[in-house]
Amino acid sequence: MKTVLITGCSSGFGLETARHFLARDWRVVATMRTPRDDLLPASANLLVLPLDVTDPESVRAAVAGAGEVDVLVNNAGFGAPAPFELMDMETVRRLFETNTFGTIAMAQAVLPQMRARGSGVIVNVTSSATYRPLPLIGAYRASKAAVNAITESLAAEIAQFGLRAHLVLPGSSGDTRFRESARRGLRGIDDAVYGRFMQDTIARMADSVGPGTRSTDVAQAVWRATNDPAAPLYIPAGADAEEWAREAG
Repeated sequence: MKTVLITGCSSGFGLETARHFLARDWRVVATMRTPRDDLLPASANLLVLPLDVTDPESVRAAVAGAGEVDVLVNNAGFGAPAPFELMDMETVRRLFETNTFGTIAMAQAVLPQMRARGSGVIVNVTSSATYRPLPLIGAYRASKAAVNAITESLAAEIAQFGLRAHLVLPGSSGDTRFRESARRGLRGIDDAVYGRFMQDTIARMADSVGPGTRSTDVAQAVWRATNDPAAPLYIPAGADAEEWAREAG
C-alpha cells in the first residue's frame, strides 16, 4: 500500500485530496496545525498528524511519524490581499514562510528517502494567479511563483533518480475557507488613497469568477500528477485555471 502525506488538511483542497486518496485505498497521512479526527472518515489507512510547515522540528517529527512516503502533496498556504504600498512586512514574511519556505522544507525532508528507494512524487499546489498580473495579491503571487520556479528546477534535478515533481495550479476557490481567511487578512480597504480601488477591484473580481475551482478539481489534478508518469509539470485545476493557462500560452 502506498502512502501520501498531505499538508494543510483541515479544510478545502487538502481535506478533499485526503478523502480522494482514502477512497482509493491509499494510506493517507493528513497533517494540519491542530489535528482533528472528525474531519475524515475513520479508517485504518488514515494517520492524522500535527504539522506546522514553518517549524523545522514540527516538519522533522511529522515526516518521521509518517514513515515511508511515496507522495508528498504540499498544499498548506494562505493569502493576505493588500496594495503593494500598504503591505505589512511581517505578513509578507509569513506568506513566504508558509507558502514558499514551508514547501521547500517539506520537500527536502522527504527527498532523501525517495531518492534512496528510487521512486517518489512531489506535488506542489500553487495558484493560477501566477499566470497573470493581478492587483492586491502581489506578495501572495510572488510566494507561489517562487514555488513554481523551484519546482521546475527540482523536477530537472530529481528525474535522474526516478523521481517526479509537479505543480497543481487551482483557480479561484469557491468552496474552501481560503477566501474567508484572505478577507480576514485584508489590509487597506478603508484607506483614503487605495480604499475605493480595493473595493472596486474586489467587486469586479467577484463578478468575474463564475463557479471557480472546486476542491474536487484539485484532488483530481493531484491524483493525476501522482499516477500519470506522462503528466505535465504544470497542471491547472478547475475551468477558470484551465482558461488562464490557455491564455498564458
